[in-house]
Amino acid sequence: MIEAVSTFLENLEIWVLALAASAWIYPALYAFATIDGFFPPIPSESVVITLAVAASASGNPNLVLVLVIAASGAWTGDQIAYSLGRGIGTERIRFLRTVRGRKAVAWADQALKARGAAFILAARYVPIGRVAVNMTAGAVGYPRRRFMAYSGLAAVTWALYSVLIGLVAAQWLGHQPLLAMVIGVVMGVLSGVIVDRVMNAMARRRRAREAARQAVQDAAGATPIHGEPTDPTTATSSGVEGDPSVVRRAS
Repeated sequence: MIEAVSTFLENLEIWVLALAASAWIYPALYAFATIDGFFPPIPSESVVITLAVAASASGNPNLVLVLVIAASGAWTGDQIAYSLGRGIGTERIRFLRTVRGRKAVAWADQALKARGAAFILAARYVPIGRVAVNMTAGAVGYPRRRFMAYSGLAAVTWALYSVLIGLVAAQWLGHQPLLAMVIGVVMGVLSGVIVDRVMNAMARRRRAREAARQAVQDAAGATPIHGEPTDPTTATSSGVEGDPSVVRRAS
């Protein structure tokens, strides 16, 4: 697995360096960012980070264009994921039928109901998480205009974040651009993992609070209200009420 990832990163570096000074890098970046919105195996973060390192080292490609195109492609991909969720649901998508995929969909459903805006923004940093959230938003009928606004803000912050990671890596290792690309991509992956863990922990705490609140409500519903008559069988079992001999002695 590590060898496969290493080989992929090497090929990615070669591809970026070959196209960095070409105008073709911009439509390629847009395609990567768009497809990644509904097909997570496409590593758009890695491409953006690598291009930021290349731009810092050589001045090509144009960093502003990288930022704008990455955000535009990410937003477009999110809209496609929303439309897919609205049109066919999440059950027909193969990678969302896996154990991890079903957990992501269940998490996304609860997250959208609890605080949609925050989770649409945060999910953009988690590859499978963002696809699950965006498709689930379409499947459950989350308001389209609201989704477009939130996903637009998420796309811009994600693009800025990815470019910033690339620039930081380049600043540390400016004399070794290839190593800076590798470090930048690793930082991006680790950041996504951290966000994923934090969001899952938040979801678990929220479910625990809801379960505790429900338990309190159930307990309150089972407690007799003061002043209401108690169950006659309870009074009878006490040996006082309903016993004729006790009534005669009292009289």
